[in-house]
Amino acid sequence: MDFKHDPKNDFKSIDDLDKKEAEKEIKALREGIEYHNYLYYVKNQPKISDSTFDRLFKRLQELEKAFPEFQSEISPTQKIGAPPVDRLKKIKHTVTMLSLNAALENKEAQDFDDFIRRNTGQEKITYVVEPKFDGMSVEIVYEGGHFKYGATRGDGQTGEDVSENIKTIRAVPLRLRSEEGDEVPSFLAVRGEVFMPKKAFQELNKKRIELGDNPFANPRNAAAGTMRQLDSKKVAGMPLDIYFYEILSIEGMEFSSHWEVLHQLPEWGLKIDKDNRRCESFQKAERYRDELNQRRDELEYEIDGIVIKVDNHTIREQLGTRQRSPRWALAWKFPPKKEVTTLEDIVVQVGRTGMLTPVALLQPVEVGGVTVSRATLHNEDEVHSKDVRPRDKVRIARAGDVIPEVVERIKERGKKRGKKFFMPDECPVCGSEVFKEGAYYFCSAGLTCSAQLIGHILHYASRNAMNIEGMGEKVVKKLVDRELVKDVADLYHLSVDDLKTLEGFAQKSAENLYQAIQGAQEARLDRFLYALGIRHVGQHVARVLAREFNTLNKLQKAEEDELQEVPEAGPQIARSVHHFFKQEQNQKVLERLQESGVQVKPMETRAMSLPLKGKKFVFTGGLDQYTRDEARQTVEDLGGRATSSVSKETDYLVVGEEPGSKLDEAKKHHVKILDEGEFKKLVEKL
Repeated sequence: MDFKHDPKNDFKSIDDLDKKEAEKEIKALREGIEYHNYLYYVKNQPKISDSTFDRLFKRLQELEKAFPEFQSEISPTQKIGAPPVDRLKKIKHTVTMLSLNAALENKEAQDFDDFIRRNTGQEKITYVVEPKFDGMSVEIVYEGGHFKYGATRGDGQTGEDVSENIKTIRAVPLRLRSEEGDEVPSFLAVRGEVFMPKKAFQELNKKRIELGDNPFANPRNAAAGTMRQLDSKKVAGMPLDIYFYEILSIEGMEFSSHWEVLHQLPEWGLKIDKDNRRCESFQKAERYRDELNQRRDELEYEIDGIVIKVDNHTIREQLGTRQRSPRWALAWKFPPKKEVTTLEDIVVQVGRTGMLTPVALLQPVEVGGVTVSRATLHNEDEVHSKDVRPRDKVRIARAGDVIPEVVERIKERGKKRGKKFFMPDECPVCGSEVFKEGAYYFCSAGLTCSAQLIGHILHYASRNAMNIEGMGEKVVKKLVDRELVKDVADLYHLSVDDLKTLEGFAQKSAENLYQAIQGAQEARLDRFLYALGIRHVGQHVARVLAREFNTLNKLQKAEEDELQEVPEAGPQIARSVHHFFKQEQNQKVLERLQESGVQVKPMETRAMSLPLKGKKFVFTGGLDQYTRDEARQTVEDLGGRATSSVSKETDYLVVGEEPGSKLDEAKKHHVKILDEGEFKKLVEKL
């Protein structure tokens, strides 16, 4: 049974296998899968199709499930991830993981070469030069040829144990490869760089932006953030890769040069970069750096320079190390890319209000000392006016020195350009119909679009809406990430046990949040309307609509022209409200809310007295007996309007402690001024 050279798929039924046959097939499958992983990831010479590989892998999974006594920690199936951990443990490195002194100018690198030759008495030094990966440095340890653990660099002495995450990376072998008769070291600690390829990084950021999440600034941040995940099953689906470049510690073998090491690593199944070079002089290393700098945009991964290392190990020992860096190596960095970069793609981000915004995904570029990997394009009209398309060269600026934006396209004569950008007809996240309002586009899904979900829940639970205490952003993100909540109605179906599964929750905290949710099942119509997050419906408009229609049922049935007749509504608000209640997805969520026990209390009808109707109030300074929201709500409950600025239309200015400039404005416009006591008497007697 040889799945290396004969990866046949005509498997015998598992039910017909005895233990001995199963053990033999499992062993052969593991060897075959490891071999084809080696050809694919290390040699870049695959011999079988992806579908054939997948069938072999699936067969191994099925056999290990049927015969659990043959499961092994070094099986290729262990790359799917392990149960999540509470925190990453600390782990001491086998030897200190040194950092490198860095140089930017050519003279600094020349001084390094002069130092090496002067201190060794050599006229010429042979160097090995390697791309300086912009990723995350790790130590991986093998004992008896088997993977033992992997750790981040940390402070050089101690790192974080990320073994389960590292094991999910396909290019990391769980046991060292060896040909028949060849030995593997009894102990090996090897250093590598975990990174995310550029294309995968852009795809990952595209998904994050579409969902309204913040994108990673660069592939290095993406790799580092992923490697520190507490749930390795999430890491298993991430597009991480690794290159190995140094032996930290080894037993049972010796090497005389670094170039010899780099040739041996792939023989053990440890992937190295094809752009490594051996240079017989510093001048050749310098030419290599210039050549690689010219090609850096074409590489599949991010680099920010080269590493130049003395090849001969005896000379390395002679030179020794400083406290934190070797004297025999140097990071020779490229000048940072400034302002001009490539626009890789234009992706549509769905914000928490449902607004669709085109965003430029960029090759990371330094602008004003900050690495930028995305920039806003505002709306479709701006994309067309600037005429930017995927693969264009563009100039980037930070608007107000904060928000990155595309300033202009840099014309490249003779270059074929990408397709012109248009906003989609469907929401890129949930597939719902998109509608245009002015220059902007919106997802019509409302309460069910996952990109808007976190924002909807936070708004629904906020103090001026349903007022669910303890429902902060971190908690909501955990609920959404764990898929415990897919719309606001799901909140009322959460159990204490569900909440206890969230990181940081114990029995008491889970019970408190459960009670807070269940206690938020009754709301006045205006607060409930505001909680739904209907576009253009703030607290004041919610009260206006609630008074006009009195019940949720009547408002849901109102036609657009009927809504337009409501004072202070107008066509924009009428269109938004009508559209919201006509969406089938929103209707289903409202039905589920009512089925969950949510009760919406009616408001007073138009016939009831509204003594402050038409009166405008402004508040300034600190109030003792009211919060600002309570004071505003008191006025609006009586038919008045609370505004934020004083004008000649203002009827009353209510003054608390340490009033601001609004007091001067009120005097200027002859507005009636009340202190807090006078305001309280006014509203209580109405």
